Amino acid sequence: MPELPEVETVRRGLQRLLEGELIEGVDVRETRLRYPVDARRLRRELPGRRVTGLGRRAKYLLIRLEEDGSREEAFLVIHLGMSGRIYFSEPGETPQLHTHVIFSISGDRELHFCDPRRFGLVDLVPAALLEEDKRFSNLGVEPLSDECSAEYFFERSRKLRQPVKNFLMDGRRVVGVGNIYASEALFLAGVHPQRAAGRVSLKSWGRITAVVKEVLTEAIRQGGTTLNDFQGPDGTAGYFQVFLRVYGRGGEECRECSSIIRRKVLSGRSTFYCPRCQH
Repeated sequence: MPELPEVETVRRGLQRLLEGELIEGVDVRETRLRYPVDARRLRRELPGRRVTGLGRRAKYLLIRLEEDGSREEAFLVIHLGMSGRIYFSEPGETPQLHTHVIFSISGDRELHFCDPRRFGLVDLVPAALLEEDKRFSNLGVEPLSDECSAEYFFERSRKLRQPVKNFLMDGRRVVGVGNIYASEALFLAGVHPQRAAGRVSLKSWGRITAVVKEVLTEAIRQGGTTLNDFQGPDGTAGYFQVFLRVYGRGGEECRECSSIIRRKVLSGRSTFYCPRCQH
């Protein structure tokens, strides 16, 4: 599943190619996603609108559309789901299998939304209503923001018996960290993923917070992590998987101490850790 670094990689790629351009048309080829696409509304509201900015909240892409006559400023909201991707194509090129929405862009280009497992989202939200939209109103802090601090985590984890890894992956507290990056950050912080969040000291939260930011920043710099099928808008795969220290390395030696990396399932997700380096 694309996590924050992958979605931020897509956002940056789209910003270079899409900001300032006009959406000239939209072809909704399949509406039956996890959240049904309102094809009639997209066809009515999108053509003729100029893209004025590209944002991100958690794992949602936010494509800002200018006010246009009677049409108020709005955001085209896209979520990549489990396996979705967005890519540019030339008109006339055969769309990839599972391409569900095609946006015609000025400059004779097309932007394709492809989602094999149909867990994604394509929706339009008025800018004035974005913050109160149910998909955004209960989200936690952005992990790369100043709001995300050791004190923030410490205060919200008191008395919790929930494993610290699950705490980091709870989008009501902090968004977009994801399974890969939580495993990597806890290894670098020397904290066992099963330690109760309420037993993590302020000092340890300081280490965790710092390495979460470091890991996510480096993953963004490397274009995300491609384990299965993630690609950026230009078709480029991510490269961060080369730097993974524990994730996906169950049964292999730890590069720090030569102990064997262990794999354990927490809340249905594979968790990787070093039994010697993490306590």
